[in-house]
Amino acid sequence: MAALQVEGPGVTGVASQNGAALQVEGLARQYGERPALSGVSLTLQRGQTLVVFGPNGAGKSTLLRVLATLLRPHAGSVVVLGCDLPRQAWAVRGRIGLLGHEPLLYRDLGARENLRLHARLHGIDLGRVEQLLELVGLHRRPADPLRTLSRGTVQRVAIARAVLHEPELLLLDEPYAHLDPAAISLVQPLIGAGARHTRVICSHDPAAGLAEADHVLGLRGGNAAMSARADHVGVAEIAELYR
Repeated sequence: MAALQVEGPGVTGVASQNGAALQVEGLARQYGERPALSGVSLTLQRGQTLVVFGPNGAGKSTLLRVLATLLRPHAGSVVVLGCDLPRQAWAVRGRIGLLGHEPLLYRDLGARENLRLHARLHGIDLGRVEQLLELVGLHRRPADPLRTLSRGTVQRVAIARAVLHEPELLLLDEPYAHLDPAAISLVQPLIGAGARHTRVICSHDPAAGLAEADHVLGLRGGNAAMSARADHVGVAEIAELYR
């Protein structure tokens, strides 16, 4: 356990800098009697990427859901884009884009109607929908019900939904799951490093995750087993989280 404790500047603890997108101190969250997160702390500056590693059940998705205002923290301090959670959750929700394991789309609607629905919710011009359909390669099949499409194709629609409103913060849970290399090349300009969002990415791929990261958080059993700058961590150290 001790070998995984890697510290780096600007990674843990609540920062006072105005540039901080995320400031989390002592975050705890439970499901009934079972702790999902215990005393997790992190800081991420605007424009940076945090990649979260850890085995299944480590608390990665729970962390994203707390940051997305979908779950309330049971203890600790959570500040997202300058808004204290849960008290100011209403003020930050529209500034966050979430891509989880569930696509948050209507299976009986096509890609265009799904995106138009979300565009209306955010008050976005429908021209943005047509732009995104082309960018993710779905402009030729915009009306096909999602239930008739492959999981990878639905993932592309979900990615378009997550970036539709040009959020300041992207929360991405294994964003390239189900995607073939051609699809990955389509969506990378939207959610990759070149998109210049502040990002939190959950990943099981040490090499690919480290290539995306400015900072790394390793979770195991709901605890922070690793917290470091990405250039201070190697693939072998990430792999230790899964043993």
